[in-house]
Amino acid sequence: MGLHPADEANNTVSPKRRTKIVISLGPSTDRAKMMSALIDQGIDVARLNMSHGTRDDHRRRAELVRTCAAEKGRAVGLLVDLQGPKIRIGGFAKGPVQLRNGKRFVIDSALGGHDGTEEGVGTSYAALVDDVRNGDRLLLDDGNVVLQVEKIEGSAIVTRVIVGGELSDSKGINKQGGGLSAEALTEKDHEDIRFAAEIQADYVGVSFVRHGADVETARMLLRVAGSDAHVVSKVERREAVDNIEEIIAASDVIMVARGDLGVEIGDAEVPGVQKSLISQSRTQNTVVITATQMMQSMVTSPQPTRAEVSDVANAVLDGTDAVMLSAETAVGRHPVKVVAAVDRVCRAAERHSSVLVSGHRMESRFSSVEETIAMATMYTANHYNVVGILTLTESGVTAKWMSRISSGMPIFGVTRNVDTERRMALYRGVYPVPFDATQLPRGEVNRAVVAELQSLGLVADGDRLIITKGDFSGIEGGTNSMKIVKVGEIAGERD
Repeated sequence: MGLHPADEANNTVSPKRRTKIVISLGPSTDRAKMMSALIDQGIDVARLNMSHGTRDDHRRRAELVRTCAAEKGRAVGLLVDLQGPKIRIGGFAKGPVQLRNGKRFVIDSALGGHDGTEEGVGTSYAALVDDVRNGDRLLLDDGNVVLQVEKIEGSAIVTRVIVGGELSDSKGINKQGGGLSAEALTEKDHEDIRFAAEIQADYVGVSFVRHGADVETARMLLRVAGSDAHVVSKVERREAVDNIEEIIAASDVIMVARGDLGVEIGDAEVPGVQKSLISQSRTQNTVVITATQMMQSMVTSPQPTRAEVSDVANAVLDGTDAVMLSAETAVGRHPVKVVAAVDRVCRAAERHSSVLVSGHRMESRFSSVEETIAMATMYTANHYNVVGILTLTESGVTAKWMSRISSGMPIFGVTRNVDTERRMALYRGVYPVPFDATQLPRGEVNRAVVAELQSLGLVADGDRLIITKGDFSGIEGGTNSMKIVKVGEIAGERD
């Protein structure tokens, strides 16, 4: 994502989108020309949805993203999104059926995979019979069909149709209010974690997380597979909302996955929960993605609805790091137009005064030098005439801490590590810059790295920058200093 040159007249950096855009890959993004156009339009992270497609499809798409990003000189992160225990009904012998209100309908794990009729259907989840009680409501096909449990007969769950409609093969099952006991990680997920390590994914999304232990299990499996990918916890169960503090503490990223979440807790509850999750995540220095149907009408339409524009804008105003597109880019007709629309809406929302100031952790005491420097830097940036912050970072942690503070200042995350570049692509207001400072004498680092920004057209003579770094280049966790410099007047430093 290119950044605009500094405006010498008012000594500020020209407006630039700070909120990041995650797109889902699919048939609509499979051509190199389309992928290049999406990267030009400013995508930051590409998502591989392991619920669809083959591993060969995903490998080919990952290679396409990496190749096109390298050609454009862009750091684009790669997110492998695990399928998780998607609990589904089986199939129907003669195609879709019509369920009528008040009629009896049975879900029975003993039924064959394609033996369903208007009277009943099988399920892939044999333990469903143990998770429900009389009076429970089961929501099928994202809540389009509602069944009420009347009794249990062996492996069969006998229900009454409360909200009828058409039902076709393999639709999902949710329990209203939550309470399904399926483990967050299936055997397929274990295999897909090894695949994520193989293709060097930057992020791995864990579906249907219930508590912090699910996150730690996924992280352990990644490390065993040889991956340092960061873990994205998808909040889509009632149990996840109830255990959100421990989930956020265990996670690198939280995803507000509003589809299944809305089915479990009720659609009217989602906006309030979304605001709370964004606020809590930022407070705990965790990155947050807002997802699901952000621009759903643009799967077919070249323009978003006003409601969708407001939805994206409100997520930005709430402080989300990123917004995610699913079907809109994976199978939609207008992938580039939808990214352009999200870009336009994010920029407009970011001009609102409420997102340019922050009281984040102003009353806190910090436990690390790095975080202390990060907070001091952002306070200075918001109260002094600078055009941006330049942080030399090995892991990207200092840049992430800085990005928790609302500000109009660009944060240039300068790193020699490609993995860190791609991870920082997800952090709000952080712009990765590849640069290896370890090959320079200590006294020349500031001058050289600012010259690099100047050569990229990001700063100009006379601009003031804040620089953070450690005493020794190449040491992770070593940030311990902050300095204000003026471009064009940077003297060499003593060792």
